[in-house]
Amino acid sequence: MLRRDAPINRVMLSLALVALVTWLSLPLGSVAPNRIVPGTAYTIASAIGWPLALVSCLPLLGLLMLAWRPGRNVYRLALGLTLLLLLALPAWLALMAQQRLDPELPQARLGIGAAWWLMLFWLSLVLIELRTRLALAGWRLALLMLPVLGGWWLAAGWLEPLALWQELAGRRSAFVEAVVDHLLLVGGAVGASLLLGAGIALAMRQNPRVERIGFALLNFLQTIPSLALFGLLLAPLAWLASRFEWLAALGVSGIGWAPAFLALLGYSLLPMVRNTFVALSEVDPGVLEAARGMGMSRGQVFRQVRLPLALPVVIEGVRITTVQAIGLTAVAALIGAGGLGIFIFQGLGQAAMDLVLLGALPILAMALAADALLGALTRRLDHRTDLAPGATP
Repeated sequence: MLRRDAPINRVMLSLALVALVTWLSLPLGSVAPNRIVPGTAYTIASAIGWPLALVSCLPLLGLLMLAWRPGRNVYRLALGLTLLLLLALPAWLALMAQQRLDPELPQARLGIGAAWWLMLFWLSLVLIELRTRLALAGWRLALLMLPVLGGWWLAAGWLEPLALWQELAGRRSAFVEAVVDHLLLVGGAVGASLLLGAGIALAMRQNPRVERIGFALLNFLQTIPSLALFGLLLAPLAWLASRFEWLAALGVSGIGWAPAFLALLGYSLLPMVRNTFVALSEVDPGVLEAARGMGMSRGQVFRQVRLPLALPVVIEGVRITTVQAIGLTAVAALIGAGGLGIFIFQGLGQAAMDLVLLGALPILAMALAADALLGALTRRLDHRTDLAPGATP
C-alpha cells in the first residue's frame, strides 16, 4: 500500500531525474559511413522522432512519480519499470539503425552514444537502491535480470550494424583467445599469490622481524609503476632463459607471459598477505583458549577454529586481489603477454573507440562478476561464522 506519511526516496528521485535529462539531451548514437570517417551524433529525438522519444521516457516518468510515495509494493513496481527500461535499451539502437543507416552503404556503422551508456549506468544504480530497499538476495536479482539478458541476446540480430558488434565479428577467434589468456594470467597470479601469501603470513606470525621486513618489501613493490616493473623484469628473465634451457622451453623470456605473471604476482601479494595476517591475528583469544581447554592440539585449533574464523577476511583479500589483477592484466598486452589489453591498445593506436570498448567492456564485466561472487561468498562465510558454536557475538 502507498503510505502518505512516507518520506520521499531522494535517491531514486535524483537518479530518475538525471537519467531523464541525459537520455533526452545527450547523443543516443552516431552514424558513420565507414570505419575511418567520424560519425554524426544524434539525440534520441533526432534519431527516431519525438513521439517515440517521449514513449521511451514514460517508464522514467513512472519512476519519478513512484519516488514520491515509497513503500514495498511501490518498490516492486519500480523494479519492474527499471527492468523494462533495461530490456528496451537495445531496441532504441535498433530503431535508430533502421531509420538512420543508409542501406546503400554496406559499410555504414552505428556507434553507441553517451546517453545509452549513462542510462545503463543510472539504471544500474537504481537497481542497487531497489535491491537495498527490498532486501533482495543477490541470486534473486540475478534471476530477475535473466529476461533482460535474454532480450539483449535476442536483440543482437538487429544490431549487426553496431560498430562494436562489427569489431567483434571481425576478430571473434582473437577475442576468444584474448579472453582465455586474460583469465589464465589472472587465475595463475591470484592462485599463486594465495598460496605464497598464506605462507608469508604464517612466517610473519612466527617472527616479528619477518613481519617488519616482509611488509616493508611488499609496500615498496606496490609503489613501483606496472610498466616500470615490466621493464625491470625484462633483462633478468632474458638472461635466465639464455642460461637455462628448461626455462626457455617453458616459454620464459624477457617478454610474454613470464614477466606479466611475476609482476601480477608481486602486486597481488600485499593485499593477500595483509588480509591473511590480520585475519589470523585477530581471532578472539577467548575462543582459542576455549578450544585448547577442550583438549584440541595446536594443529586442530588452527584447522578447526582459527582458520574457519579467519576465512571471511582471507576471501576478502582474494576479492581485492582478483579485481586488481583483472585490471592490471590489461597492461600486460604491452609486453606480448596477450589478454584483452591487446584490443584496448590497438584501438587507441587506430583512434577506434569501439575497438577499445571491445577490450574494456569484458574486463569491466569480469571485475564486476568477481567482485559480486567473492563478495557474496565472504558474506556467506561471515554469516556461517557468526552462527558457529562457540563464536563470540
